[in-house]
Amino acid sequence: MFAYGIFKVIYAPHKAFKEIIQNPKYMGPILIMILFIIANVGFVYVAISKTYVEQTLPTALQLDEWTENSTLWASDANFTESEDCISGSYYGNKSIEFSILNDTRIWMQLNNTGPINCSDTEGYKNMSFRIKLIYPTTTELNNASLFLYSSPADYFYYNLTKHFTPFNTTIWNNLTIPIGPESEFWREGTTEADWSNITSLRFEFTWPENTNITMRLDGLFFRGVFKSELENASSYMLNYSLFAFMQFTIKWVILSGILYIMSKAFGGKTVWRPLLILVGFALITLVIQTVVNTATYVTVPTLYYPLEFFGGVEGEFEIAYNKILEETWLVSLISNYVRIAVYIWTIALCSIALRLLGEFSWARSFLVATVAYFVSVLAESFILGYQI
Repeated sequence: MFAYGIFKVIYAPHKAFKEIIQNPKYMGPILIMILFIIANVGFVYVAISKTYVEQTLPTALQLDEWTENSTLWASDANFTESEDCISGSYYGNKSIEFSILNDTRIWMQLNNTGPINCSDTEGYKNMSFRIKLIYPTTTELNNASLFLYSSPADYFYYNLTKHFTPFNTTIWNNLTIPIGPESEFWREGTTEADWSNITSLRFEFTWPENTNITMRLDGLFFRGVFKSELENASSYMLNYSLFAFMQFTIKWVILSGILYIMSKAFGGKTVWRPLLILVGFALITLVIQTVVNTATYVTVPTLYYPLEFFGGVEGEFEIAYNKILEETWLVSLISNYVRIAVYIWTIALCSIALRLLGEFSWARSFLVATVAYFVSVLAESFILGYQI
């Protein structure tokens, strides 16, 4: 009977509300709340099933710890931690600075990084880093090399020279290099080098004449593996079920309260308990909205969120974010139209409730319902901390 009353609100709200007023019980709104929570859990499951997040080493919790701590490095140069670094949420607040005087060569090596697997479907596919070259007396670089070691004697070699811009004090060279057995331009330094067991890495730079040089290194990551967020499905569902409960409860109570206060201010005969129950029934629209959004989100392609999306570097985040927007624009558009329709629908249902309980005219009922609904939306967004 309660379920029948719930769905009757959708196709015959005036008749349903009259019946509810004659026998007002909280069971109907409670069932609608449960349906809303279930619908939100379903939406979250669909959304995270489409979501793949790039995994990095160091991990997101470690940030770029390899370029935050100079004690991890060895070099033929003087090296220390510098405050000149990449500005972003993934990049800490330091870089590693290497300086050498009157020489034609510099090298820096990071040991004990692994073992790091770069060989199979689970292995890392790319390596990225930022290097700033401060070289005041020349702009010529003979050679820049990257070595990945699988043992002290076994390594892979990559020529980085063509990737660098001329030396100056402002440009961070942002490099992403493919790694692994399928990547091009790598050469085996020894036949025993093994992509599944990378344990250290080394940079070497040479230039044609003795000079003073300073290099800064930041944002060093192994990356290129994307994992589904379904691995964290249980925590997402628990969090969103709690959020859905709070969202429904807050909207229900605040909207009912504002409607009650305004109707009394206009001299209405509204009674609190029936009004609260009718508003609870009116919020069946939230369930419909969530179901429609879930159905449309099924059509979204798999979304890949790269390091740049989370890294917070100005310019890079916008590019990654815009790519996601391009893939979800239709769903976002439909969602906006659905939200507007739900606003109008909910206001109409609240107007019927006020018409029946407060004995208002249709015009006054609609006016009070409209003001009360949008005030409740503002209050809800403030309490829950999200934008309308």
